[in-house]
Amino acid sequence: MCETNSDHFTEAHLSCSTCYQSADKRFAMGWNMSNSTDYWIEDEEDDLNSVIDYNMYEHLCEKDDVRKFRKLFLPVFYALTFTVGVAGNSLVVAIYAYCKKLKTKTDMYIMHLAIADLLLLFTLPFWAANAVQGWEIGISMCKLTSSLYTMNFSSSMLFLACISVDRYRATSGSQGHRRAGKRCSITCFCVWLAAILLSIPELIFNQVKKHNNRNECFPVFPTNMETLLKATIQILEIILEFLLPFLVMLTCYSITARAIFRSANAKKSRPFMVLLAVVATFIITQLPYNIVKFWRAIDIIYLLITDCDASKTIDIALQVTKSIALFHACLNPLLYAFLGASFKMHIMKIAKNYGYWRRQQQNGVPEEISMNSEDRTEQTISFTI
Repeated sequence: MCETNSDHFTEAHLSCSTCYQSADKRFAMGWNMSNSTDYWIEDEEDDLNSVIDYNMYEHLCEKDDVRKFRKLFLPVFYALTFTVGVAGNSLVVAIYAYCKKLKTKTDMYIMHLAIADLLLLFTLPFWAANAVQGWEIGISMCKLTSSLYTMNFSSSMLFLACISVDRYRATSGSQGHRRAGKRCSITCFCVWLAAILLSIPELIFNQVKKHNNRNECFPVFPTNMETLLKATIQILEIILEFLLPFLVMLTCYSITARAIFRSANAKKSRPFMVLLAVVATFIITQLPYNIVKFWRAIDIIYLLITDCDASKTIDIALQVTKSIALFHACLNPLLYAFLGASFKMHIMKIAKNYGYWRRQQQNGVPEEISMNSEDRTEQTISFTI
């Protein structure tokens, strides 16, 4: 069995062809997003319980500086992302739950997007603790947290594509097709199903192993399938988490922008700027990480990186770009909800109701305030652009 670290804050792969000693056993350096440690391989012909520790080869590429960077950078960035993201996405869920009916497909997609982002963000404290002291909460939580991370990151990206398709369909003017219904529910189900399928390898292969005097949570692949599995998983994630959503968003928003400029609406610059902000934010946050990830997938197959400094650079690049990609979960509420006129109206109503409730409490006259203050004539289309 070959033990290597996965793509959710514990990333590792084969890196240095100069470390190979024979055709039977491969001596290689590995890195990961939160550990940046060398890894070890079990010989298929040996007892499966006898693990060969390759720390003795660590002089080939000592990565203490990468581990120190990870230990300082990840907890701080995750704490910031967790705080901002949970606040924004919780507000979105609360408004949909208490104030706003899920009338349109975009409403439904934004609600599912916020839920996916929240579940993703709730895994960050575990990975922050792992970056500092290792994995101390057992193999079950290792599998669950890893799969939740992959599932919700994937579903979040796919729901962004769904929103772009609905915005494109809005330009046709057929509002009846935009109502949330059975087809919308089926679409949401398919998105979650695809995300769950993508997270299955985490449930199957992730284990907790002792390494560098601390426990680590990462996948352990069979030696004879290691390269194939790692490369396949990497490529599937790049396609489903980046290429597919990006191409759908780029196509739909390009057509939508062209329709906006062809319309007679005098205030066409604002919706265009919103579309531009959505696409630009997606590119800025997701493209750098997927470039590094694609290079890593190619290196898994062809073993291109043979230099220790290059290996360290990739380590740090993975940590930084992955963290930037995660920060998109904090920006989604702003880009897809808070810019909508009706959503801002609900926020103002909640703020006013809360202020009124506080005054009632201070005056000793408690009174229940209804949060469901939706105007029957309100148009939820304001959420879309």
